Amino acid sequence: MNLLDAITDDALLGGAFAGPTWAPWRTFVKVIDALPLSADDRQLFEQCTGRTVPPSRRVTEVYAIVGRRGGKSRLAAALAIEAACLVDWSPYLAVGERPVVACVAADRGQAGVVMNYVRGLLLATPLLAQTIVRETDSVIELANGVSIEVTTCSARTTRGYSFCTVVADELAFWRSESSSEPDVEVLAAVRPGMSTLPGARLVCISSPYARSGALWQAYKTHHGRDDDPVLTWVAPSLTMNPSLDPAVVAAAYERDPASAGAEFGAQFRVDVEGFVSREVLDACVVPGRLSLPRLRDHEYVAFVDPSGGSQDSFTVAVAHAEREAGQVIAVLDAVEERRPPFSPEAVVREFAETVKRYGCHLVTGDRYAGEWPREQFRKHGVEYVPSEKPKSDLYRETLPMFSSGRVRLLDLPRLIMQLLNLERRTARGGKDSIDHAPHAHDDVANAAAGALVTAAGGATNDFEVLSANVNPERNRRVLDDGEMQWMRRIV
Repeated sequence: MNLLDAITDDALLGGAFAGPTWAPWRTFVKVIDALPLSADDRQLFEQCTGRTVPPSRRVTEVYAIVGRRGGKSRLAAALAIEAACLVDWSPYLAVGERPVVACVAADRGQAGVVMNYVRGLLLATPLLAQTIVRETDSVIELANGVSIEVTTCSARTTRGYSFCTVVADELAFWRSESSSEPDVEVLAAVRPGMSTLPGARLVCISSPYARSGALWQAYKTHHGRDDDPVLTWVAPSLTMNPSLDPAVVAAAYERDPASAGAEFGAQFRVDVEGFVSREVLDACVVPGRLSLPRLRDHEYVAFVDPSGGSQDSFTVAVAHAEREAGQVIAVLDAVEERRPPFSPEAVVREFAETVKRYGCHLVTGDRYAGEWPREQFRKHGVEYVPSEKPKSDLYRETLPMFSSGRVRLLDLPRLIMQLLNLERRTARGGKDSIDHAPHAHDDVANAAAGALVTAAGGATNDFEVLSANVNPERNRRVLDDGEMQWMRRIV
């Protein structure tokens, strides 16, 4: 029995793929398994793939770029069950080797969506339900030796397995605090694990997002190319799920055409792009520098991004400004983060001590929670002033500083990754906004950007005097170090 037989037979898989609304997905299965196509099948195939010639052999790497509520997660679960229950992998396994069907997503909750479909489809078929020998929230072990497992998008945790199928769920939205390209790295890590099992399949399913990352690269490289072994299938939600209410889709387009075009129209967004490149940030990072001590001659500023302690991190950053070669340089001195869960009052106490070590008795922060941060910091001798600029404006002001090398960043991976994951979005009115990507965080980046902008903005009189220390004709200093220190003290 093949997968098409399983999803066509209403007695199997609980009839989850019965009825005419699942006809588009049955065509999809025929295409990737290189089965004969009807005239209607061929028309849908050409529409969704941009090809004219169907695959002549089973497709082992496929990207289903389908709008939300299009049914892709349920179909991916059926593909996982096919690999786990309908294929004999034993001829290719060494002694003790266990084949794995992996459901990979941005986090365990998201990966659990496909896993829940897998569990439901197995239990809906008594014959398949009897093959389950052990079951947890993240693993289903079958009597034939195959495991179906949930994992997150980490290149480290996906190494060492023998994969018979990998389902990469919502690939366009994978984010990581340790990598700027977790999607590319994870797919590169799982492919060797599939290489020893002939017929092993990589199934990437996602609604599209920005024109970057593994999903976009697959679309650019493989879409519309006859005889390409990698297949891309691009379809709006209503194409793959005719039962979806068109009024819901129409209302989404009315609210936000760009967002709805990606969510329901399977169109990559043109209004979203990266904030800053890795090369630009690397030029600003001082390798190995994790923090700087307080120096008497510098005036420091502090910026906090408060949190209630249940979801987001509570962060603080300290910075100062210097002058190099006639330019104001913003230097990041310290960044501290407390991840949830934590006591907000206890973190305020710790951060108040941190900023006072740098001589700061005033911190700037966002308008989170109204008067609460102001009251709490005041208890510890620190005045809290709400920032006049939203974080989008703070990020916007740091960009030319990064691009011109007028920033010295600490060598902190979470800070760098959060800055790399920031996105610039263009609203319907044409105004840009900068924020973290979906499923990502920017608490550390927000505090750092606030401190850097505040430090650069406060560089006034001191730098006007010190800038006279550079002879414009010879481009060298006029005053010695002792005279420079004296000038700093009297300004």
